Amino acid sequence: MGLNEPDWNAPVRRTRSRAHPIVVGGVIAVTAGHLLVTHCSESPPGTQAAPPSDAEARVNVLTLCDAVQAYRDEHGVYVTAGPTPKEVPRGGRAVAFPKDETFHRIGFEPDGKVRFQYQVVVQESPVGEPEVSCIARGDFDGDGLNSLYRVRLDANGMTTPIEVEREGE
Repeated sequence: MGLNEPDWNAPVRRTRSRAHPIVVGGVIAVTAGHLLVTHCSESPPGTQAAPPSDAEARVNVLTLCDAVQAYRDEHGVYVTAGPTPKEVPRGGRAVAFPKDETFHRIGFEPDGKVRFQYQVVVQESPVGEPEVSCIARGDFDGDGLNSLYRVRLDANGMTTPIEVEREGE
């Protein structure tokens, strides 16, 4: 047998390259994220827009409570505000967020249009502590029954998780 001839009787040694599961998962996640972003940002003309989501309400009730707490930290009092806009937007329709002095004073002014009505309610608890609720109301399906998103501030200024009633209404 020569130097360049294979030895057919020699045991074959096979090596297998295995990617680490975390690397494979990361590649899949990045690819899926890229496809999602590409798909969402490049919708063909003439197609219907994606249905409205509740992301606006979830972000804005937390933002609203942060603004209310920051105002209290600076001025020593909680303020009530809203409901604004005056009517709950129906059918997922976006409406301009009207100029409102109280919302302006606390620093809550959503840019552009909103699909929810916003309100800050301040009540006194049975033990005399203020109870603050930051609320968003919407009616995506236009049937007059509202979804409600609420975040509460406790006596220490900490927010509760978002409470949702009739999600998707």
